[in-house]
Amino acid sequence: MGSFKELRVWQKGKDLAVYIYQITNTGNFAKDYGLRDQIRRAVVSIPSNIAEGDERETDKEAVRYFYIAKGSSAEVLTQATIAFEIGYIPKETFFEIEKGCIEISSMLSKLISARSKTFSP
Repeated sequence: MGSFKELRVWQKGKDLAVYIYQITNTGNFAKDYGLRDQIRRAVVSIPSNIAEGDERETDKEAVRYFYIAKGSSAEVLTQATIAFEIGYIPKETFFEIEKGCIEISSMLSKLISARSKTFSP
């Protein structure tokens, strides 16, 4: 139990969640409860689903949760794009989030591929 904490992708997802919480606590982002709450839910979903998947009994079950985490990463990137385009976050912050989401998605793709070898998805 708890081995998910050793996964680099979980660590990166958790770090991205902390970063999103920090940036959504200030300025116009903090006042836009809808977008703020949505991006927070999505970013927390990334490490949460990685952890849940890693703790599942079978690789098939794990892969299902890893796909959900991958989808949440795309959701965060979409919401960050909107936040940038409406002026809630500066370009540098957006690029940092984008880099994190792309990296997490790529790592999840590799993890999904590795764990899918034991069954036919």
